[in-house]
Amino acid sequence: MQGKRILLGISGGIAAYKIASLIRLLKKSGAEVKCIMTPASSDFISPLTVATLSKNPVGIEFWDKNDGTWSNHVEYGLWADVFLVAPLTANTLHKMAHGGCDNLLMATYLSMKCPVIVAPAMDLDMYVHPTTTRNLEILRQDGIQIIPAESGELASGLIGQGRMAEPEKLFEVLKAFFHASDELAGKKFLITAGPTYEAIDPVRFIGNHSSGKMGFALADSILKKGGEVILISGPTKLDLKHPNLTLIRVQSAENMLHEVQQHWSKVDAGIFSAAVADYRPVKAADQKIKKSEDNLTIELVKNPDILAWAGTQKRETQCLIGFALETNNGQEYAADKLKRKNLDFIVLNTLEDKGAGFGFDTNKISILDNHNNFTSFELMSKADVAENIVAYMKKYLK
Repeated sequence: MQGKRILLGISGGIAAYKIASLIRLLKKSGAEVKCIMTPASSDFISPLTVATLSKNPVGIEFWDKNDGTWSNHVEYGLWADVFLVAPLTANTLHKMAHGGCDNLLMATYLSMKCPVIVAPAMDLDMYVHPTTTRNLEILRQDGIQIIPAESGELASGLIGQGRMAEPEKLFEVLKAFFHASDELAGKKFLITAGPTYEAIDPVRFIGNHSSGKMGFALADSILKKGGEVILISGPTKLDLKHPNLTLIRVQSAENMLHEVQQHWSKVDAGIFSAAVADYRPVKAADQKIKKSEDNLTIELVKNPDILAWAGTQKRETQCLIGFALETNNGQEYAADKLKRKNLDFIVLNTLEDKGAGFGFDTNKISILDNHNNFTSFELMSKADVAENIVAYMKKYLK
């Protein structure tokens, strides 16, 4: 941690008192620490304590009312290697999710150039409230790393999830961040995500239930490790922002193939997680098809096999990963697909497993590689699944 520049954002929750211990751990490790406090946070920890431990002035207001000195939120944003907001209260979470800017901490967040990590802390019912869940999901989509609240005794006397992670945990997350942030530096990845929509007419299409969550989680994992990502996504509500990300949105399988063909030769590895429609109408109607007859026949033609194309074009130095979503005989079908499409390994998941498949925030996968190794994982969040897939991929990178 020697010389790493860490900006701490402290908002007004009881857990703010724990930040003193975190600052001490960071300073002992050789890190540079600056802190921004919301006005409310000074009710829980003294700005003098924070300034003394960090060995830097504390930013609270936009300007010093005594001498008129301006606290430059832009300079804070340019200075930091990482911005950790801890504790993250429900109020500050709402502002971050929706662009509120009524204090120095929020102005700095909106100017931030480096990655952001947050550690929520609030009472049990607040933490599990649908509004909180939605706001945390917005932060995830914005590329912010979230350190989940832990279970235990809360200030209200209730026992449950809502406690901010302990200072030692926050310290370990920051250490892991700096270790991982250059793990894939210099490597470039192509990821396909989401469904494809094959037009029947200007209104209707053939598609599937893919949300794109797995592909976006994979992109997020690689970006956090310093890799560069070209993310080619079918129609999805998800979004992701990062300086090393090129996000290309497409509609149909033919659109996706075209973009893959443009970029495949430039990358070190490809992860093809998109649920590409197998067939499309031979001809899409120019105008909306009106309901008339009891039956409507639509002639379909097979879509191009994007993964197979990449497999035929793969260089020896490239790594190629595919996905297989099956309803039965999963391992057998995955093994066949692995061989036919010249993959290094294939990620198998099945709709037979509860909590896996389209639309869920969780997934349960197995990995079959070209050395006939078969590894199964427990049900976990798609973010954790992405971490496991990326970890498995690293041994294939040249």
